[in-house]
Amino acid sequence: MSNQLRVSMVQMQITADVNTNVQKAVDLIREAAKSNPDVIVLPENFHFFGTKEEFNKVAETIDGPTITRFRSLAKELEIYLVAGTMKLRSDDSEKLKNICCVINPEGEIQDVYNKIHTFNAQVGGRTYAGSQVEEAGEDIVVTSINGVKVGLSVCFDIRFPEMFRILALKGAKVILVPAIFMLHTGKDHWEVLLRARAIENQVYIVAPATHGKFPPNNEWSYGRSMAIDPWGLVISQASDLDGVVTTDLNLDLVEDIREKVPSLAQRRPDVYNWEEVE
Repeated sequence: MSNQLRVSMVQMQITADVNTNVQKAVDLIREAAKSNPDVIVLPENFHFFGTKEEFNKVAETIDGPTITRFRSLAKELEIYLVAGTMKLRSDDSEKLKNICCVINPEGEIQDVYNKIHTFNAQVGGRTYAGSQVEEAGEDIVVTSINGVKVGLSVCFDIRFPEMFRILALKGAKVILVPAIFMLHTGKDHWEVLLRARAIENQVYIVAPATHGKFPPNNEWSYGRSMAIDPWGLVISQASDLDGVVTTDLNLDLVEDIREKVPSLAQRRPDVYNWEEVE
């Protein structure tokens, strides 16, 4: 296993036009590939954002044109490509699924993660009801990129530390957090939560995000895509523009920090009685 993983985060503004969004994603993937990363990660909902009715109208299946195009692109560029998330339809659900798709350098779909925590909240004077559009996932997923165990999560998941602890216990040294984070919460919570999850689990956090206004109501997403090391330091961050940020993750640092501050090794699962608090 390599002791380094080079990751490229794609930050982009999304529109109400699927073709525009997908072409922008392709262009930024090609730009990122010039830095020879091991993996390129897109943000949540890079494909489209809109109303429930619009989502259902434009939703594709996992074997639809966008993922098929990305599979060819990953094979051409010989890289791992994590297709942020797309709202996908499937035969086993009436609702859409918010899917993070991991494509390997052979162009194969290696793993998929269906966002476990749908975004239901009242922020910035608006009500968000993600559960009306998406069917929440049930499976916590760790994939492998160049032999490195990488945990998969999406946006709102960041508020649920239990999930991130499980990803770490499953061996993840890097956890991806593609997101579309609201401006109102982003300015106070985005960096704080990402750093907290990195510190308590002693992992790298890689969080590509959308930025700028997004449809259908011209609200603002926060952007500020960033990578954080297992000590909790922000080691790279995007400006408020479309673009790519590429960062080398030194995996030896994970083991070094876990040895010096062995918090994971000192867990006390014997006294964590969840039945008493549920």
